[in-house]
Amino acid sequence: MGGYAMHGKAKEAIDIFHLMQRKGHKHDFISYSCVLSACSQGGLTEQGWHFFNSMYEDHGVEAKMEHYSCMVNLLGPSGKLEEAYSMIKKMPFEPHACVWGALLSSCRLHNNISLGEIAARNLFELEPNNPGNYILLSNIYASKAMWDEVDAVRDAMRSRGMKKNPGCSWIEIKNQVHMLLAGDKSNPQMTEIIEKLHKLSLEMKKAGYLPNTNLVLQDVDEQDKEQILCGHSEKLAVAFGLLNTPPGSPLQIIKNLRICGDCHVVIKFISGFEGREIYVRDTNRFHHFKDGICSCGDYW
Repeated sequence: MGGYAMHGKAKEAIDIFHLMQRKGHKHDFISYSCVLSACSQGGLTEQGWHFFNSMYEDHGVEAKMEHYSCMVNLLGPSGKLEEAYSMIKKMPFEPHACVWGALLSSCRLHNNISLGEIAARNLFELEPNNPGNYILLSNIYASKAMWDEVDAVRDAMRSRGMKKNPGCSWIEIKNQVHMLLAGDKSNPQMTEIIEKLHKLSLEMKKAGYLPNTNLVLQDVDEQDKEQILCGHSEKLAVAFGLLNTPPGSPLQIIKNLRICGDCHVVIKFISGFEGREIYVRDTNRFHHFKDGICSCGDYW
C-alpha cells in the first residue's frame, strides 16, 4: 500500500486495504497510515475522511501523529486550509513538526499568508535550524511581492548561519551519476543543454505553452524569470539525458526538492514529444511521465 501510494496509485492501495479486510486481516496503525497516505497522494478527500473516521469506530485504532499528518496533507493541497488548521487545533496531543510542515507546504501552494505565518512560527520553535521552513515562508511572501518581509526572513536565516539549499538533480547514464545544479553552468555540455531546452520551448509555445513565471520568486523582469525557469535542475537533467542516451530510452532522475509546476508541465510535454518515459523522484513522490501524462494526475 505504501509503495502504491508513493507512485500515485491510490486506487490500487485502497483495493489492497479492502482485500485485507475480506481476508480477515486486522488493520493496525501502519495499514491506516498507508491508506491515508494513498488518499492524500491522490487527492481523495472523502475517502480519506472515511478511513480516518473508521479507524477507531470500526477497528479500535487510535489516531497517531502520522495519521493527522496524512489528513493535513490531504486537506491542505485541495485548498481546505482552514479545515486542516482546525484539525490540528483539535489534536489530542501537541502537533509535531511533520504536521505543521504539511500545513506550511499547503500554505505555500495556495499562497496563504495568515496560516503560513502560524505554521512557520510553530516550526521555528520546533526546528530552529531547518532552513526549509524559512524558505517556504519567504516564498509565500515573495508570491505576494512582499519584498520587505522576504528580506526580513532572509536576514533571520543569515543571522542563524543558515543557507538555502540549491535545487539539485541527479541522472545516471552508463553507470555514472551526473549532478546538475539549478543555474549552474559548469557542466561541459551546458551550451548544448540550453540549446536543446530552447528548441523544446519553441515547440511547446507552438502548442500553447506559456512559462509559469509566477513560480519565480525574485524581483526581476519577465525575461529574466524565463531564464531562471530554464535553469531549474530537473529541466537540465532531462535535457542532459536526451543528449546522452539513445532515442526512446527511459530517463531516471532524482531531485532534492519538490518538482515545480512549470518543470512538471515541461517534462510532460517532453515525454510525449520525444517519445520517452521519464521517471522523477522528488522529495514527495515518484512521477512517471509517459505520452504527455504523469502518474500523479497533476496532484502532488
